Amino acid sequence: MVSTRVLRIVIPGGSGQVGTVLARYFQERGHFVSVLTRSPYSAPWQTVHWDGQTEGPWTETLDGADVCINLSGRSVNCRYTPGNCADIYNSRIGTTRLLNHVIARLNAPPTVWLNASTATIYRHALDRAMDEATGELGGYEMIAKKRRAPETWNFSIQVAKDWEAEFFGTPTPRTRKVAMRSAIIFSPASGNAFTIMSNLVRFGLGGKQGSGRQFVSWIHEDDFARAVEFLMDHEELEGPVNIASPHPLPNRAFMEALRDAWGVPNGVPIPAFALEIGAFFLRSESELVLKSRRVVPVRLLEAGFNFEFLNWPEAADDLARQWRNRD
Repeated sequence: MVSTRVLRIVIPGGSGQVGTVLARYFQERGHFVSVLTRSPYSAPWQTVHWDGQTEGPWTETLDGADVCINLSGRSVNCRYTPGNCADIYNSRIGTTRLLNHVIARLNAPPTVWLNASTATIYRHALDRAMDEATGELGGYEMIAKKRRAPETWNFSIQVAKDWEAEFFGTPTPRTRKVAMRSAIIFSPASGNAFTIMSNLVRFGLGGKQGSGRQFVSWIHEDDFARAVEFLMDHEELEGPVNIASPHPLPNRAFMEALRDAWGVPNGVPIPAFALEIGAFFLRSESELVLKSRRVVPVRLLEAGFNFEFLNWPEAADDLARQWRNRD
């Protein structure tokens, strides 16, 4: 397997939560990690400045590297104003275009390039699970009787489609490409989805959100890191790959398990209209909660990947325990 030797791993846009999870995971396993960031910071791994827009000395970190894991992209946890939408779009498509341009011309390009994507690319799905082969991509679908998906949902889906099109659009014959269609990554760190939802639970607002019927696709941070390593090692895997627990569950059951993890017996439900109001004041979008993401990782499972956290109750218990035991 590739990972039995020391690898040079470059993570563009790796200064956020997910990048930190991966950088720490691979650094602890003896690999040499370089994070490309607009604002270099103190870390156990190497940080290299780039602007995500133009070529520069940072390209040297990719020449001779084994792996590129591109996580670049402005956070979607914001209001979809015209300015924010432009930043969300350009920070994904633009950096992927730049990396394609650079990697295609390197003397010794990375053997594999894993590019961030999102499970949001699939349609709002209550009826069946979405896998890589039979999953239906979203966009302007009906989500209720006589009601189409909101424009904000359509924007997110179009970004995902264009992102993958840009990624696969430039041939890189010496570099295998994988688009990581990841679900929400849950981590016991401040400022992420687990923190936000846990705070709702602890403040007594941890009931169902909206109808409670919409599915939540999720993955524990440990399984996410292990899945990334698995994709690096398995040369037969390329193209889009779903990275999510095999067991998405309805929001009602998801929140119930989270309440159990925190020892909170009850939670006030939050209707859809209240979520819209709350999202406005929190400068976020209700899509993050109300869209039904029912994604399954068929390609990972068929290739032999074993999840440590198959079910949300066990994952929620572990995350809550880690949160309580933080220094």
